[in-house]
Amino acid sequence: MKQTSEKKAEFPGSSSVSMSSDMSREYPPVFSHEPAPSGTQRQQHKHRAEFPGSSSVSMSSDMSREYPPVFSHEPAPSGTHSVSMNSDMSREYPPVFSHEPGSPVTQEKKRNFFVEKPVSCCALHQDVLKDSSTDFCPQCGVKSGTRTSQQTTNTDLEKCLDALKVTLRTRYERVIEGTDKTGIGALLRLIYTELYITEEQSEAVHFQHEVRQVESTCKKIHRETPISSKDIFKVLADQQRPIRVVLTYGVAGIGKTFLVQKFTLDWAEGLENQHISAVVLLSFRELNLVRDEQYSLLELIQVFYPRLQSVTAEQLTVCNLLFIFDGLDESRLLLDFTNRKLVSDVTQKSSVSELLTNLIEGNLLPSALIWITSRPAAVSQIPPTCVDRMTEVRGFTDSQKEEYFRRRFRNKELSSRIISHLKTSRSLYIMCGIPVFCWITATVVEHMLTTEQRGELPKTLTDMYSHFLLVQTKKKQKYHKGQEMNQQEFTSADWEVLLKLGRLAFEHLQKKSILFYQEDLEQCGLDVTEASVYSGVCTEILKRESVIFQKPVYCFVHLSVQEFLAAVYMFHCYTNRKTEVLQDFFTEDDKGNKISLKDISSLEDFLSRAMEESLKVPNSHLELFVRFLHGLSMKSNQRLLGGLLGQTESSPEIIQRVINNLKKIRSEGKCPERCINILYCLMEMNDVLVHQEIQEFLKSQNTSEKKLSEIECTALAHMLMMSENVMEEFDLQKYNTSRDGRWSLLPAVVNCRKARLHDVHVFGKSCGSLALALTSDPSHLRELHMKSVRLEKDAEELFTHLGHPNCRLETLSFENSTLSEKNCSELLSALKSNPPYLKRLDLIGCNLEGSGMKQLYDYLESPHCKLQFKRVSVV
Repeated sequence: MKQTSEKKAEFPGSSSVSMSSDMSREYPPVFSHEPAPSGTQRQQHKHRAEFPGSSSVSMSSDMSREYPPVFSHEPAPSGTHSVSMNSDMSREYPPVFSHEPGSPVTQEKKRNFFVEKPVSCCALHQDVLKDSSTDFCPQCGVKSGTRTSQQTTNTDLEKCLDALKVTLRTRYERVIEGTDKTGIGALLRLIYTELYITEEQSEAVHFQHEVRQVESTCKKIHRETPISSKDIFKVLADQQRPIRVVLTYGVAGIGKTFLVQKFTLDWAEGLENQHISAVVLLSFRELNLVRDEQYSLLELIQVFYPRLQSVTAEQLTVCNLLFIFDGLDESRLLLDFTNRKLVSDVTQKSSVSELLTNLIEGNLLPSALIWITSRPAAVSQIPPTCVDRMTEVRGFTDSQKEEYFRRRFRNKELSSRIISHLKTSRSLYIMCGIPVFCWITATVVEHMLTTEQRGELPKTLTDMYSHFLLVQTKKKQKYHKGQEMNQQEFTSADWEVLLKLGRLAFEHLQKKSILFYQEDLEQCGLDVTEASVYSGVCTEILKRESVIFQKPVYCFVHLSVQEFLAAVYMFHCYTNRKTEVLQDFFTEDDKGNKISLKDISSLEDFLSRAMEESLKVPNSHLELFVRFLHGLSMKSNQRLLGGLLGQTESSPEIIQRVINNLKKIRSEGKCPERCINILYCLMEMNDVLVHQEIQEFLKSQNTSEKKLSEIECTALAHMLMMSENVMEEFDLQKYNTSRDGRWSLLPAVVNCRKARLHDVHVFGKSCGSLALALTSDPSHLRELHMKSVRLEKDAEELFTHLGHPNCRLETLSFENSTLSEKNCSELLSALKSNPPYLKRLDLIGCNLEGSGMKQLYDYLESPHCKLQFKRVSVV
């Protein structure tokens, strides 16, 4: 017998490794001592009120991987005044174009050096200020005579800040390709374009490989309003508090470092943000080198900016400072916001880590602005409570991709041909959203079209990177031997150095590390001389001019180059039976049995195990690596790389067996989003059959008739989730497939308004699909109906997302489903937090286990619960 009880609710008002050049580390910490330009007029502007002690974080940019191979930030050769856009200069500087006036600034905008109100607003202080006989407030210790610009004119401070501007202009006004002093510089202002930056509401879910994140953001760009970098600290009309801490994230090579450098240059030239007294730009690469030292904040600033040696503690506390910390993902500091020592005085010595945490939290210089840049994976190092604004750098839009190639190649017919070719390869076109990949592509295409090797343009990532490796090696040969190699092959000396670089890339990819020091190179058999010779592949980032920091830092031109070289090294180890390397990488099979060399004796077994290994690891850092492995099995790439890969068996029959193995991989127990990488591996092997079949399937009228395999379900889910059109309803029962096939379809939930899930087990790895649907920006999901679903281990994590700021779910329904006691407890906890958009909960014919059932029902039927609640149970 069935009992039905329904409770109507009252509704109260519903309340997302590249090597970019790090200019700041090109000159640490020696600066130019040129006098400031004469005739510069200044005025004093009223400074905005002090910021409260809240803090927020912006993440450091990965610029060093954005504009390969490395750009120096030194003054241009004497006599050089400007760069003509008709010259070949634009060909050297990949991804940036100017949309700003190019006229020089003849009159510097006025600035105010001081915070208008006292940072310490104790009750006694205002009265003390009225008493001219008193120098210090006895309660807060603030020197009253230096608190406002109206009361004090500090010409010494002005001279220091003028010198700082000269230093920053010298460092960032020009970029020079390469590590030598003979490179041709281009004005940053002329080659820079505004990047596409959006404001994020909160911390996003980042479990995808960065290349996949670029793909995910492609379709979002058209629906969002970008913000300008000059307005990064501007308070919007609907915001209640000032913006003190900004956290900016973006994938490797997207342009974060160039962003903060352009911001700094604009300030130094008097163009923007003149209410800021001083910009202190520090990279985490530099800070890593002093992580074991003890400094006061004043000393730390003066170590990196000697021009500020004469600035006193009193002057520092009244300046309106902006600290930019670039490259949080490269940090080797331990940022502990829980157990850190309190530091509130700029003269108090502490570790660099503690100085940063206290700055970010607002304990130290609470009026200072903080801007941090980072890759997505490192964002979590900064507590969300410390961040006032989070922004994402999205890179190039489709129109900017085309603009880049039209500027790079002035021949319209040629640029149009390149753009059309890139559009035929989805993977290549998506990657061009990353500015540095545009540069890699242009480098390869230009070489192919201007040499004797006028073969077919690359269609896959592996093909593109194989050509890129060859081009860079040829550049080395041309530079050091005076002529370029005529043969399209590597020498034995090339092999030796590239395999050493491959070992470095592979070992650090496993550690998820993108920075290397001299000892890291030496462990792989490389010395500094070799690395410098092969500057197109691995180049010195930290110059040796510094008398304080003698330790150079190395990284690859881009994270994807590191992943490619790592794959080359692993493929070489397979063909040459490097037992120790192989056994370290291949640990156990799905049953826990240790993998032997016999298990990977054939190419198809080797690639199959590599794919399983990449799907097994808890994060996605091996996705592009395993795609490259599959691409390297193709005969065309093996011919291009010559003996670098060793002797391989790649007959058409073997390649077909590899393709068949990929299509047979079981998705059971694996994260369905991660299985999408199988499709990309197929593309690297020039197999697009599954993709074409699903396109035909979507065009057919009777979709329920075709029995879909797991790989076809994965392809279908990928197409649906990437579609520009949001589905009104996504119903698993409409598709003729197995339970594992339905599991593979789960990622499509992210792109629908109503989802109906049927006969699937929901646990930790599948929760990623549902979590992404609930927390993505924007989140389209309004109704989630689950029928005959069993919530298993870790599934209760799903309920924690109901209160996420991006979540817009209005209806949650379970029918004929099982919820454990822990599920009930977590659901109850989530409901008590009053998710702002949730209006209705249905529990129809459900099995609720343990005491959690009574507690959940008691709450749902209490006057405290404002939800519409429908309960149908079997008695």
